[in-house]
Amino acid sequence: MLALEKVLTNNATIYRREVRLMGNKFEISVVGSNPAWAVERINSAISEINRVEKLLSTFSEDSEVNTINRHAGIKPVKVSAEIFKLIDRSLQISELTYGAFDITYYASEKTTDHNNTSVLTYTKVNYKDVVLDANATTVFLKEKGMRIGFAANSKGYAADRAKYILQLEGVSNGVINADGDLLTWGLQPDMEPWTVATADPRQEAQPFADIDISNMAVATSVNTEKYAIINDKKLSIGKTANGFTVSEIKSVSIISPTAEFADAMATPVMTIGVNAGIYLINQLNQIGCVIIDDRNRVYPSKGITIA
Repeated sequence: MLALEKVLTNNATIYRREVRLMGNKFEISVVGSNPAWAVERINSAISEINRVEKLLSTFSEDSEVNTINRHAGIKPVKVSAEIFKLIDRSLQISELTYGAFDITYYASEKTTDHNNTSVLTYTKVNYKDVVLDANATTVFLKEKGMRIGFAANSKGYAADRAKYILQLEGVSNGVINADGDLLTWGLQPDMEPWTVATADPRQEAQPFADIDISNMAVATSVNTEKYAIINDKKLSIGKTANGFTVSEIKSVSIISPTAEFADAMATPVMTIGVNAGIYLINQLNQIGCVIIDDRNRVYPSKGITIA
């Protein structure tokens, strides 16, 4: 169902539709003045997200990703330019984050030893075991049993592609909300820039809700593993050093020109800590972040002002 919001004197309106795609809740919003036109545009975005899901699927036997995985340790696989570029960008992010982001993993296999006892084999692999040939557009995984998957950046890539299709079809202003991760372009109907709160009113309580994110993406990763419920109270179980509790990261929000990059960087920044995370982001052009620790202290990167 198409929702209608913020009708102004210039007849511009935000049309929103929420759907479940790629196992996530996507809300697609376009600014326009014609409901039928908005429905068609949103349908195009949904079709593109479905195409990306199929493209990156590891469930379809004939997908390029599965073909690459099946030939791990055997031979290079020729792939489409789209898959090749996505893998290439993923490896660059792995290099940037010193392997904290990595699309590779190892599918362990059971074998039997001389006593006919099942043994689980394991091989350590990482992004450096992926060989790309740009001239032949081939991908080769060095180790048998090695796999690649795009769970960490597929949602962002799908959002970028949907935005691209919408812009091709004449949508000059809009928002794609991928389960809380935001991608915006253009302006609101009142010609004001998009902020986190206007792009997703459910995030108006965030300390960075008023940040201008027009023509940018915001992806947030939340640490859900360091809390325990004891006697109906939520308690932090942070690390300790010399008997004192060490503050840990509660959430990281990455601001980037593309949703793919923001999506890929959020969790790695969380794993390397506040100081290293801020330092890394401050070295990059057009990239920002807001880190919140388990004491609700806010750490913005350079260029971001929190009111």
